[in-house]
Amino acid sequence: MKNKLLIVGTVVVSLALTGCAGKTTLKNGEEVVASIDGKDFTAEQLYEKMVAQNGSNTLVNMIDEYILNKEYETDDDAKTYADSNIESYKSSYESYGQDFEQALKDAGYANEDEFKESLILEYKKKLVTEAYVKDQITNDEIESYYNDNVYGDIEAKHILITPEHNDNMTDDEIKEAEAKAKDEAEDLIKKIKNGEDFEKLAKEYSDDKGTASKGGKLTVTYGDVVDEFWDATYKLKDGKYTTEPVKSEYGYHIIFRESQKDKPKLSEVKEDVIEKIVDKKIESDTSLQNKAMIAKRKEYKLEINDKDMKKSYNKTVENIEKSSNK
Repeated sequence: MKNKLLIVGTVVVSLALTGCAGKTTLKNGEEVVASIDGKDFTAEQLYEKMVAQNGSNTLVNMIDEYILNKEYETDDDAKTYADSNIESYKSSYESYGQDFEQALKDAGYANEDEFKESLILEYKKKLVTEAYVKDQITNDEIESYYNDNVYGDIEAKHILITPEHNDNMTDDEIKEAEAKAKDEAEDLIKKIKNGEDFEKLAKEYSDDKGTASKGGKLTVTYGDVVDEFWDATYKLKDGKYTTEPVKSEYGYHIIFRESQKDKPKLSEVKEDVIEKIVDKKIESDTSLQNKAMIAKRKEYKLEINDKDMKKSYNKTVENIEKSSNK
């Protein structure tokens, strides 16, 4: 969250230095922004304190806002990103009985529109970061990811039995519900062994409402399902089903494998592979956004004239680069 005081202070200093109506000036030409008990506080003193405390960060935020708005238009995707995040925040605060509007004020935002603008800038930083990471990905990385993480989709069917859970259940009750769900899944496997139709059983018993009506049919794509489900499905031979329930965070699965498609060619999935690598790198390295913005400022030939701010900024850059090399 941004420091509202610093931004307001910057505006005050700017107004004082450009000559606003009713200003007070000392004999040495310094402008007074406040007085108390015969003591004058000048714009120059305020400026020096702001620089010492957080001046370079405030300056960089202003520079970044200029760069981001020049690089990217505020399109529908940016607005949708901001709106969806706002709705998510509102829902979260409401669920805890808290006032979202008050939370915005406490965080330093004048209103929701101002908060939305900050989220739009966040979205644009995300775009800068993704582009920065993408430019550094090598062909070797792409081929390695393709070899290790790309498989042909598997056509399958499954039945999901989800244990009954609610917030008021004791540990013993949770264990009992887990055991009951597993027993139910095992009973269904016995029915399949005895020749009962898998799809009819899925329609009747599966708790996966998205696939139950289709007899449990689904296309299994690596990376789009939990590991336990993929591993069990991949190990099965075509026409075979799991003879033991497969446990995942969703409950107990019974999986029937129908067939697997050929692995797609690299040229067909290259862009998807690059996106996955980018996402993985950003998730594992929190410094990438900072490094991306440092690179973008260099691209725009940033020059900081104030020696104290320049020293502070260079120190920050140095620390980021050191942390990323560890």
